[in-house]
Amino acid sequence: PPPQQQAPPGTAQSRPFITSHRMQVLSNKNATAGVSRKVAGTRVRAVNRAPLHVVAASKNQTGRWKAMDAGQDTSDDQMDIARGRGMVEDLFQGGQGQDGTANPIMTSSEYLSQARTTFNNIEDGFYISPAFLDKMTIHIAKNFMDLPKIKVPLILGIWGGKGQGKTFQCSLAYKKLGIAPIVMSAGELESGNAGEPAKLIRQRYREASDLVRKGRMCSLFINDLDAGAGRMGGSTQYTVNNQMVNATLMNIADNPTNVQLPGVYKLEEIPRVPIVCTGNDFSTLYAPLIRDGRMDKYYWNPTREDRVGVCMGIFQEDQCSRADVEALVDMFPGQSIDFFGALRARVYDEQVRLFITSTGIENLSKRLVNSKEGKVTFVKPVMTVDVLMKFGRGLTAEQENVKRVQLAEEYMSGASLAGETGSSMPLGEGAKKKVSLIK
Repeated sequence: PPPQQQAPPGTAQSRPFITSHRMQVLSNKNATAGVSRKVAGTRVRAVNRAPLHVVAASKNQTGRWKAMDAGQDTSDDQMDIARGRGMVEDLFQGGQGQDGTANPIMTSSEYLSQARTTFNNIEDGFYISPAFLDKMTIHIAKNFMDLPKIKVPLILGIWGGKGQGKTFQCSLAYKKLGIAPIVMSAGELESGNAGEPAKLIRQRYREASDLVRKGRMCSLFINDLDAGAGRMGGSTQYTVNNQMVNATLMNIADNPTNVQLPGVYKLEEIPRVPIVCTGNDFSTLYAPLIRDGRMDKYYWNPTREDRVGVCMGIFQEDQCSRADVEALVDMFPGQSIDFFGALRARVYDEQVRLFITSTGIENLSKRLVNSKEGKVTFVKPVMTVDVLMKFGRGLTAEQENVKRVQLAEEYMSGASLAGETGSSMPLGEGAKKKVSLIK
């Protein structure tokens, strides 16, 4: 090879001159040939290199580290932090290397919403009241519309008698609408810490709002609002949390797009989220909360057609005809809807009794808990109208006993001693005693 030429001193960098037959340059059409120039009296050949273009084999080609790209990484950051233990000097960890940055501050389950509910366990075939579905659908749709110069109430209050299926009808309506709501219960509306329930309501509302921001319709669903925030007579203690829950719901209803967490005073507009709540008596709530501008109220009192439709869903696997279900509903007109669900469960009592007899009381725990034999299965009992009527009369008799034998009132009024009229008298014995005394 020809001898290398050194660049003259005084230049930025001295480097060997490389001849053209030692270098292969990939150039495009715009690349120019070598240009000769003089530098301090010495002829140096400069080479213009074309820019390097990396062409992918296809549009679907992915890089080696694609799993770490934004929107693709599904790993748990906290677990990644924990895996780094022992890779950082103990000097920066403290507590003999146990109290530093290698400790995760959250677990994987804490990233998941604890309040979001899905209704995948609800099978088709259950009855939804047309009036109930109409009211709930209109309320949710109106809250996602921008109606001119119209103030839409944010809260829908569904109230009615106990056991009439308010919560289950809401679940069916949510499934029909394709909504997985954020759910709260009455037990979360009270706490040992002042202000905690009000903060939780804001957090759950903002959580539902985040789902709406991501393009999914969502709603905040509060079960038994009156049981957690209402006053059940003068003997109920009215706490600070009751006041703050009512005040927070009023504030959210007035400003549904500006819901801030306690201690955060930043004007941030968030998507509006409709609120649906159930209860038995909304007259126990704070009156300004249930006014028409904030809460749209709906009294759920199922008609005979609704009751028959719900009972058809309850007995759909028992081959009961519509005529049998109508006769059953007409036989117990004053009972709530859950009465018929309890009635169906009572029919299996005889099957369970035979299973206990054949298994033995001593072996019952081994058979029912973590058994290798699997779950206990029964042959479906025959449910005729006569059988259902028989068990239905038994349930109503127990209800009458609760209303008739009010031992608390008797005990509070004074000492109730065993005797001819005492509560310890066996059923029917008191009447026999009176007859014998009269004779």
